Amino acid sequence: MKKSHIATLLVFFLLIPATLFLGTKLPGRSFYITGTLIILELMLPFFMAFEGRKPQARELVILSVLCAISIVGRVAIPIPHFKAAFAFILLTGIAFGPEAGFMVGAITALVSNFFYGQGAYTPWQMFAYGAGGMLAGFAFAKGRLPRKPLPMAVFGLLATLFWVGPLLDCSTIFLMLTRITLKSVLTVFFSGFYINLIQALCTGVILLTAGSSLLAILDRVNQKYGLLGKE
Repeated sequence: MKKSHIATLLVFFLLIPATLFLGTKLPGRSFYITGTLIILELMLPFFMAFEGRKPQARELVILSVLCAISIVGRVAIPIPHFKAAFAFILLTGIAFGPEAGFMVGAITALVSNFFYGQGAYTPWQMFAYGAGGMLAGFAFAKGRLPRKPLPMAVFGLLATLFWVGPLLDCSTIFLMLTRITLKSVLTVFFSGFYINLIQALCTGVILLTAGSSLLAILDRVNQKYGLLGKE
């Protein structure tokens, strides 16, 4: 396994959870500090993915554009909970790897919340959105899953419904519940299932209808500029 992949997993399972826990203990508008720390932590595996060479400006511009597209995909669609952002985040992970998917997902959550409103939930959204991109990067690396419309759509639906969605619900559990019990946790997950299902259906539909075309464009960009390399 690549060093950047190991670093990504360590950041996901250790550093970010520790940062989120720390954020719950800080007073006031500490979510800005927590969000900044998460971005800094994500930069380590992201830059390690370049394997010793310095990233060129054009490569960073490509990821900036992907972030902008994902942000628009969340902000521009007026239908509640029916957002295209997750589809673009997952495609980023599929095309450029887990490090890029994680980074684009986290930045999408942070920046789009300047439209929706920042809050203590923002770092948790960064964590969950980034986790979706990371999972896609690992799942489709080395041909583990076929990069075809139906498999991508099914993966996007299931990943959003049972991975990203529950991680988002964790913010309610740790920030809103005064007492965490099995019953209260299950209540939160069940109450969020309908919202997660709508988002999952949106993600699946986009990947089924446009996923292959969008991925082909990203693959051409990756082949031309060598962004993060290929596995």
